Amino acid sequence: MSDDPLTLAELAAQEDDLQLDRFDNDDAWALGVALVEEARRRELPVVIDINRSGQQLFHAAMAGTAADNDIWIERKARVVTRFGHSSLYMGQLCRDAGTTLAAKFELSAEQYAAHGGAFPLIVRNVGPVGVVTVSGLPQVQDHRLVVMVLRKFIRG
Repeated sequence: MSDDPLTLAELAAQEDDLQLDRFDNDDAWALGVALVEEARRRELPVVIDINRSGQQLFHAAMAGTAADNDIWIERKARVVTRFGHSSLYMGQLCRDAGTTLAAKFELSAEQYAAHGGAFPLIVRNVGPVGVVTVSGLPQVQDHRLVVMVLRKFIRG
């Protein structure tokens, strides 16, 4: 997976494109399993987490991860929950403005991380209902892994 940066327009287009018709507990399980299978296939040391309306529906830690990854999951997911955009989008928004999420929105850097890997689960004609998050790789790779698997999941 590439580390090449993505523009705000590209990140917004991903959010527009990767919308679901529905999202329930069974969908969370299926998406989580798809992420685990891809991580295993590539031997990626990642933690995967999926929540809906604040309820954790899926969580898996691959070999080579640590408890710190869980903290990153929480911090990145908080960004998505608060702003409705991917954590990478919010980080890029701030970088483009020459600032940080903490400075721009007066948020605690200990609680919020605008680093790639958390993506909104958006139900078409409803809006964001949850968050899928990956932690363990460089931030753009975390983001690209989520987007790639979510795209396959949506297209069936």
